[in-house]
Amino acid sequence: MSSQGVDLSTFKSELSIANRAARALWGIVWVLLFRPTPRPFHAWRGLWLRLFGARLGRGVRVYASAKIWAPWNLTMGDYSVIGDGVDCYDVAPIEIGAHAIVSQYSFLCAATHDPDQKTFPLIAKPIRIGARAWIAADVFVGPGVTVGEGAVVGARSSVFRDVAPWTVVGGTPARVLRTRAKSE
Repeated sequence: MSSQGVDLSTFKSELSIANRAARALWGIVWVLLFRPTPRPFHAWRGLWLRLFGARLGRGVRVYASAKIWAPWNLTMGDYSVIGDGVDCYDVAPIEIGAHAIVSQYSFLCAATHDPDQKTFPLIAKPIRIGARAWIAADVFVGPGVTVGEGAVVGARSSVFRDVAPWTVVGGTPARVLRTRAKSE
């Protein structure tokens, strides 16, 4: 992997017929078996995510209205949460650490386009959210961003750069507001 994102061979595999077929099958499963489930059926939704290649820890909660683009690119640590209406556009891997929370209506966007090329080719970059971090409501996390352990991103913020561990950031673009005390 280069600093520009996923290498070309990986990018091509994202556009392969097999990848497109897997995403189409996942879309059918999401509509018929994932999305219409009652709120507390986290284990059922986790089962379907695992069947499609997601790596999920114990006690993970993914709410029914969350949109996961490619479950095989999702890793969630123990007791982590993806809330209602979260859009997880995981063209590149997205990793959510243990006890981390991604609150409702947030958008985790692991891809962008190269504006300097006339065809605007896709550039995929992984997102990492550290253990015990909290992405508050309606936050945009951009491609290639790492949100450090214990960090908090305030509601309606846009994060385009890495967030240091145990800091609180907010705004668009997000800026450091203060440090956060570590807790057990």
